[in-house]
Amino acid sequence: MQRIQSSLDKTFSLSRIAMGLWRLADWQFSARQTVELVEQLLEQGVTTFDLADIYGDYRCEQLFGEALKVKPELRERMEIVSKCGIKLVGSGNRYALNHYDTSAEHVTASVESSLRKMAIEQMDLLLIHRPDPLMDADELAGALDRLVNDGKVRALGVSNFLPHQLELLRSRMSVPVMVNQIEVSLLHSEPLFDGQLDYCQRERVIPMAWSPLAGGALFSGAGEAALRVQACLEQLSQELEMEPQQLALAWLLKHPSGVVPVLGSGKIARLRSGIEAVEKTMPREAWFRLLRAARGRDMD
Repeated sequence: MQRIQSSLDKTFSLSRIAMGLWRLADWQFSARQTVELVEQLLEQGVTTFDLADIYGDYRCEQLFGEALKVKPELRERMEIVSKCGIKLVGSGNRYALNHYDTSAEHVTASVESSLRKMAIEQMDLLLIHRPDPLMDADELAGALDRLVNDGKVRALGVSNFLPHQLELLRSRMSVPVMVNQIEVSLLHSEPLFDGQLDYCQRERVIPMAWSPLAGGALFSGAGEAALRVQACLEQLSQELEMEPQQLALAWLLKHPSGVVPVLGSGKIARLRSGIEAVEKTMPREAWFRLLRAARGRDMD
């Protein structure tokens, strides 16, 4: 499979499709079943695995770590991504409400907790999960720089940051911020027009796309936009001999910023179908037909 290599650090790269594990706890896999899924994905060229400290009510990292203990040699064949900066009520936490915390103390403690849960020495990529209105850019940058310098984190990024928010953090960093994980799909195409993907392309920040299939609404949603896109996908599926899921992913993959879709199914057959989109070619006109269906109007 193709890979996306960072031009900010030539030694860092991600697989062209990433595997999201936010529902790992819901799948109720045994550690061995998780190992089997990971092995099949690695064979398909998917080496990037996406987590967060809060996923599965703070359980998914632990479950992934238990799988790695079953077959530790898998660790060297993958990039492990995790996130921090959100505090959720639950799992014995005594928070009064869900909130953000990008203080140096919390970010450092979260990373150390994630490393313990996954039984690894270094995280390949750490993302700050959400932009925090109380983010002290100098304090956070200092903590992130230390995590890299101490070898606990290989590379840094953010998630859901708008360009000006990312620019603020980058202005204080001594190491590059290489990834921004954002929501983008045919039913959430705003990042193509609001500067998010333009910024990524300009600054050579890798955009990862969460919910690239709009949470399944591309295929089962009942809204007007969803129905238009479904009809267009069905028509193009026949014309281009591609499955609707492959078309939706190929649409993202065609963008010149180098979007990395994050898939989240626990079913290997569905994942394989999505992975095959990397090898598909989407004509420019087909790309705009899908965009027209999503937006409900022609290009100006």
